[in-house]
Amino acid sequence: MFKDLDPILHSQLRLAVVSLLISVKEAEFTFLKEKTNATAGNLSVQIQKLKDAGYIEVIKQFKDNYPQTICRITPAGITAFEEYVSNLQSYLNQSK
Repeated sequence: MFKDLDPILHSQLRLAVVSLLISVKEAEFTFLKEKTNATAGNLSVQIQKLKDAGYIEVIKQFKDNYPQTICRITPAGITAFEEYVSNLQSYLNQSK
């Protein structure tokens, strides 16, 4: 039957962030903001939710006297993403 979809990843913006991080392993906040067309505030909130779930790691540092935020996917995040995709595919396969 239908498998549950992870509510953390079911949000469009959170899914986009994890999808990007799956392919690049880590990315700066500005890169994620540009690629997702999200506002800084909304992206910050969604990143915090992914961090709280243990799906990403957030590193805050300074580069040339400017704050820099780097996001990295965690092994738990990779597993959750793969499971989400697999469960979503089961929805598509139900119609065949």
